[in-house]
Amino acid sequence: MNAQLQPTGSAYFIAKETERPENHTLSVLVDNEPGVLARVIGLFSGRGYNIESLTVSETEHEKHLSRITIVTRGTPHVLEQIKHQLERIVPVHRVVDLTVLAGELGQDRPMERELALVKVAGTGDHRVEALRLAEAFRANVIDANTEHFIFEITGKVSKIEQFIAIMKPLGLVEVCRTGVAAMNRGPQGM
Repeated sequence: MNAQLQPTGSAYFIAKETERPENHTLSVLVDNEPGVLARVIGLFSGRGYNIESLTVSETEHEKHLSRITIVTRGTPHVLEQIKHQLERIVPVHRVVDLTVLAGELGQDRPMERELALVKVAGTGDHRVEALRLAEAFRANVIDANTEHFIFEITGKVSKIEQFIAIMKPLGLVEVCRTGVAAMNRGPQGM
C-alpha cells in the first residue's frame, strides 16, 4: 500500500505543494432571511473547509441585510475558491476578503476585535492576582461575589488568548467568546 497521504474529501489536498495555508477574514453581506447562514456554513462543511471564527448580525435594518464575518484557514488557491463559491449562493450580495484588501491598502491586517466573557473562581492571593491582571488587560468586572469574577475583555484575538492563558492557573472556570468582528481601515465601505 502506498505510504503517501491519500486525498480525502477536503479541498486542502487540491492546493499546490508550494502554497502555505494562511488565515483570512472574509466579510459576506447577505439577505437577513431564514436558512442563509445554514447555506453559507453548509458550503464550508460540505467541502471540508474549516471555520476558525464566525459572527453574524443584521447591520442594515432598512434593507434587511446581515454581515457574516468568517475567519478561515487555507492556501491562497483554496481561499479564492471559497470566495467564488460564496458569491454563487443566491442571497449573497457581496464577498470581500478583508485580509487581501488590507494588503492592497498597504496594511498588515484588517481591524479585528473580539469580545470574551471569562469566569474565574478563586480566593486569597489567586483572587487578588486575577483582579490585578484583569486591570492590566483593561478587562471589566461585570459580575462578582466572594467566590468568582466574570470579566469582559475586548481586543485582538491574541490579547484574548493571552488573557485566557494567564487566568488558567488562577482558577479559570469558563470562557464565552463572540468571534471576530472585522473591517478595513479607511473611508470606503465593503
